Amino acid sequence: MNSKRHLFSEAERLYIFQNKNIDTIANELNLNRKTIMAWKEEGDWGNRRKEYFKSKQTFHEELYEFARSLMKGISDDMKAGEKIDPGRMYAFCKVIPMFAKVKDYEDVVARAKTKNPAKGLTPELIAQIEQDILGIPPQTESEDEEQ
Repeated sequence: MNSKRHLFSEAERLYIFQNKNIDTIANELNLNRKTIMAWKEEGDWGNRRKEYFKSKQTFHEELYEFARSLMKGISDDMKAGEKIDPGRMYAFCKVIPMFAKVKDYEDVVARAKTKNPAKGLTPELIAQIEQDILGIPPQTESEDEEQ
């Protein structure tokens, strides 16, 4: 894997899965932030990050519903005096500890959302305004080097 491809993959991982911002990634990988911005657009990282976090939330909801349904079935069988299937009890006992891990994950995501909210105009917002409202195309790295 060449160096550019490796850096692209690492930047992508940091942005999508580690929830890091463009400036942090640029600093960590010692790259120009405009390069990271271009890669972000090229790889559709924004949508992929949203989908990743959405899938994590969906998993938590599914896990909760599964445990609830399992618990209700076991409870109904107990009330009816029927024998409880050991496999269902085992599954229920294995699902319960997962809630702590999911809760920890949700706490990390919540802290990341409230941690240092951007104030004023960020470089990303300025670039977006220049492009969408003023019609100024983003500069490439070669244009930056010429100036």
